[in-house]
Amino acid sequence: MKNMKKIIAIIAAIAVICAVFVACSGKKTDEKSNANSANNASVSEKADEEATGGKLVMATNAEFPPYEFHEGDSIVGIDAEIAAAIAEKLGMELQIEDVSFDSIIPGVQAKKYDMGMAGMTVNEDRLKDVDFSDSYATGVQVVIVKEGSDIATVDDVAGKKIGVQTSTTGDIYATDDFGDENITRYDNGAVAVQALISGKVDCVIIDNEPAKSYVAANEGLKILDTEYVEEQYAICFNKENTELKDKVNGALKELIADGTVQKIVDKYINAD
Repeated sequence: MKNMKKIIAIIAAIAVICAVFVACSGKKTDEKSNANSANNASVSEKADEEATGGKLVMATNAEFPPYEFHEGDSIVGIDAEIAAAIAEKLGMELQIEDVSFDSIIPGVQAKKYDMGMAGMTVNEDRLKDVDFSDSYATGVQVVIVKEGSDIATVDDVAGKKIGVQTSTTGDIYATDDFGDENITRYDNGAVAVQALISGKVDCVIIDNEPAKSYVAANEGLKILDTEYVEEQYAICFNKENTELKDKVNGALKELIADGTVQKIVDKYINAD
């Protein structure tokens, strides 16, 4: 009888141990499953954040009013506001980096910046290095001269000393048309205009909108009635970053269609 009781006690003990083992095993499995679920959720949330969030780093040269210029500690203007609207559409935070104009494309090529936006014209030379978005604005290159200058038309520019902003289309077109020996390059349009005022150059070739600002701010200057070149402005991207280019184009298309882009342009450029 005693032996029978011992056997029953041993069987009961084994049953208890098995139950505890199964319970612990189940708990570990549940904990592992819960941990995997949490990790998967974290990865999913991170993927969603990367798809819709993050920073959109834009390189510009804030010496080109009304497209980009400094207002206190902020960079404002047509390009800055359009870029902000694009970033908002994409659920991203816009970060603007102010650099020299001729550093924008190399910086985008090196993936230092996500895109470049600085009243930049699409041309064959630039298309060798970067891709461009759809156009969002039309620009016109003009010639600034002193009042009383013997330069009355674009044809009269030939043989004159011409001031330009380095690496702009004004620089490119003027070099092609009038020869590198007649071109003097400056870091920005304001410095080029000061060179005109001081007599170091005979004229300045630059975009019409900043030209109007410079003429308004400096007595004794005027813009020739005849336009030099008409061009289309667009946003540049690294050639490998087609995904971002496509997303920006999609946002830009919506902003043009709903009138946002035109509203921004009208804010800075008087139709008259």
